Amino acid sequence: MDLTPTAVSPRALEMARTLVRMNTVSAHSNLELIHFARDELARLGVSSRLTYNAQRTKANLFATLGEGKPAGVILSGHTDTVPWDGQDWTEDPLSATVRGGRLYGRGSADMKSFIAIALAHAGSFLESKAPFAIHLALSYDEEVGCFGVKELIADLRDAGIRPLACIIGEPTSMVPAIAHKGVYRYKCCVRGKEAHSSLTPTSVNAIEMAARVVGKVRDMAEGFEREEPRYEGFDVPFSTASVGQFHGGIADNVVPRDAEFRYEFRDLPTADARAMQQAVVAHARSLEPAMKAVAPDAGFRFETICEIPSFLGSAGDAITRLAQRLSGEQRTTLVAFGTEAGIFKNSGIPTVVCGPGSIAQAHQPDEFVSLEQLARCEAFMRGLATVRELPA
Repeated sequence: MDLTPTAVSPRALEMARTLVRMNTVSAHSNLELIHFARDELARLGVSSRLTYNAQRTKANLFATLGEGKPAGVILSGHTDTVPWDGQDWTEDPLSATVRGGRLYGRGSADMKSFIAIALAHAGSFLESKAPFAIHLALSYDEEVGCFGVKELIADLRDAGIRPLACIIGEPTSMVPAIAHKGVYRYKCCVRGKEAHSSLTPTSVNAIEMAARVVGKVRDMAEGFEREEPRYEGFDVPFSTASVGQFHGGIADNVVPRDAEFRYEFRDLPTADARAMQQAVVAHARSLEPAMKAVAPDAGFRFETICEIPSFLGSAGDAITRLAQRLSGEQRTTLVAFGTEAGIFKNSGIPTVVCGPGSIAQAHQPDEFVSLEQLARCEAFMRGLATVRELPA
């Protein structure tokens, strides 16, 4: 098995540039990319399963390279990107410029290059003598809550497809990652009762009530930092909580009737984010009797924005050891960002995160991935096509 990274092949690089040029910001459709991948696979005689969102403007793709083999390893990537509005780019984010040993463009690191290299090696996977198939899984709306992959996994379950394992190609600099925190985001809407600001006893101030719950979130954050057992290896080795947005009020002399804020928990794999949310809701409910005594319809309403579970794999998992062998890395790592790994793992599929590029470049102006990282990812794919068995 030759894992020596050479220069990235022209085909893989051009495939990456092609995908980067497609505008798949989460607010837009991803069908251009999905249809491109479907057609590339169809040219090899491979059929694809597509699962759509309710509006049929976005789709997941699942394809098996090596139909008839008993089970397969998933190569998984999300097709959507974050926007670039207001960022100071030096060139068009969709230009896919290659300069100075780097491929620039939105999604170059996060994470179209991994998808492109997997597609570029589809023929090799078809010809592979490995005893397992390679599955290609492309999802929508990862960046806004990992919504698409849940539909994809449900479809696999309904179809009776039971993969052996999953490799998610998020940017880890080709170092296999075996854990990340969860991301749980919520919106709290507060209804009070307006009044002239000279008559505050007749009102319920929505901003002030919201602030009491914001204070609870802050108290919890300080408690995590002060009391939670550390999980060494994470940049921040404890769970965190923060408020990201707050809106309310219409004028200085009107007691506000409405307010809303958004907040998140990033929980360690050993923590319970749902219990965190229950504590916030319980605190809000304790404030409602006094509010309702003034205005019966006053109170709090909570909405879930996204719930992305934490991920905890193992250095001893067969798929982790395979990723180490293919990447030439003896070590594993933990990552601070969320991925779809926890969703795959919770569905019973052993999972590891390993892909080209660095998260430090993702979501940034002039996002890039180095050609050296693309070459390492290609060596990984070449090695995967020659594997004879998973590590025991």
